[in-house]
Amino acid sequence: MIIKGRVWKFGNDISTDYLSPSFGMDESWEERKRKILHIHKGFTREWKPGDVIVAGKNFGCGSSRESAPGNLKKMGIGCVVAESFARIFFRNCMAIAFPVTICKGVTKAFEEGDILELDFEHSIVRNLTNGKELMGRPLHPDLLDIVRAGGILESLNCQ
Repeated sequence: MIIKGRVWKFGNDISTDYLSPSFGMDESWEERKRKILHIHKGFTREWKPGDVIVAGKNFGCGSSRESAPGNLKKMGIGCVVAESFARIFFRNCMAIAFPVTICKGVTKAFEEGDILELDFEHSIVRNLTNGKELMGRPLHPDLLDIVRAGGILESLNCQ
């Protein structure tokens, strides 16, 4: 699985409150999706499906909102590559087959607007803009199987 997209950068400790904000929950998806990651005004105005997120440590911290990775997937965000993830957010991503990769040094290797290419199955992260290549933390084969199947329920044939 190769994912390629324009980079949006975020710092450390990006909370699920930003990924699935409680305000605007009664609004239509078209209105609500422009509030996701509202801490970055450029992102809320200009993100496009296929874009990717590069972030610092502890991405997805906070409450266990299953809608947090679900919103990113519904928006068409290609993946999140971060220095580290909050445990429950990472698990929720695997459960819905949303690609995330832990990659030390990723925030220094990318500027906003660069083009990232992720070889998800091999955890190879490339900056196609400046030529840098990093090795992320490979996922366990069982997790890769879940993502390939389309999520945890699909992998268990529960649907």
